Amino acid sequence: MRAVVVRRPGPEAVAEIIEVSVPEPGPGTVRVKVAAATVNPVDLMVRNGVGGTPFAAPRDQWGIGWDVAGVIDAIGAGVDEFTVGQAVIGISDRLDVSLAAQADYIVLEAQNLAPAPTSVPAQAAATIPLNGLTAVQALAALELTPADSLLITGAAGAVGGYAVELAAAQGVRVIASASAADEAIVRALGATDFIPREADLPDAVRALVPGGADAALDAAALGPETLAAVRARGRFVSISVPATPIPLRGTEVTIVLVHADRPQLDELVALVDKGQLTLRVAETYPLDQVATAQRRLAAGGLRGRLVLVP
Repeated sequence: MRAVVVRRPGPEAVAEIIEVSVPEPGPGTVRVKVAAATVNPVDLMVRNGVGGTPFAAPRDQWGIGWDVAGVIDAIGAGVDEFTVGQAVIGISDRLDVSLAAQADYIVLEAQNLAPAPTSVPAQAAATIPLNGLTAVQALAALELTPADSLLITGAAGAVGGYAVELAAAQGVRVIASASAADEAIVRALGATDFIPREADLPDAVRALVPGGADAALDAAALGPETLAAVRARGRFVSISVPATPIPLRGTEVTIVLVHADRPQLDELVALVDKGQLTLRVAETYPLDQVATAQRRLAAGGLRGRLVLVP
C-alpha cells in the first residue's frame, strides 16, 4: 500500500509517498481502508521536525495524517463494537508513529473510531475528528454557562468555526474575531458579535463587554493579545503551546491538546446528522498530490479543510 511519510524532517523537508506492506490489526484494533484523510497544520509541524522536542522522541520515519474516514476491512481480537464493512471516522492522535492516516490503510485502536455520519460523504466526514474534538475539548475546559461571553479568535478557521457553532448552541454569547471578509460566514455559524482581525482586539472586546470577555478560545494563536481581551480572573484556552501566554491578572490559562474520545466523536457525528454542525471542505486532492496540498495549506487563507482521497 501507499503511505505518506517524512524521513528527513526540517525546513526543506518534503513529504514522501512510499510503498509498505498492508498493516495487520492486533488485539483491540481495527484496519480501515481509507476513503479520505485531511491535511492539517500539525502535518507541517511534523514535516518541519518535532523529534527531540518535548512533543516526541527522534525516529527515522514519521507517518503523516490525523483525520480519517473510511470502511473497516479487518478487525483484531477483542473488538466487538464494529463490523467489517462499516463506515467509520477516526483520529490518529499520536505524533510518534511510522504510519498514519494519509495512506491506503490505517490500523487504529477501536476507541479512536466512531461510526461515520450517514448524511455526508467521506470527504466531509473526515474533517470532523481532529478539529471537532479540539473544539469540544477546549470548550469543556472553559466550563461555560449561558451567562458567559466567549471570545473566539480564528473564528472562520477549522477549529474556530466548530467552536463558534458549538458554543452558540449552548446559549453562550460568542464574540468572534476573523478577517472582515469572513463576517457573514462567522455570523451564520452563530456568532453574536464580530470583530475584524485588523482591529485592536482588547479594546474592541471591551467596547462590547466592559471589563473584557469572561473566557477566550485562542484558535488563532495570538497569545497575549487575546489574553488582554479577557477580564481579570477570566478563563483562557490555548491550543498552541508556543502561543500560550502567562496567566496575568489572575486569569486561568489552560492548554488543550487533542486526544481521542469515542463519546465525544459520537456526539459530533450525531450533530452532523441532525444538521447542527457545519462541515467545510476547501479542496480535495489525490494522495499523490500531498506535497501540493501541503503547499496550499502553508499559503493560508483556507476556509475549510484540504482532503486527500486515496
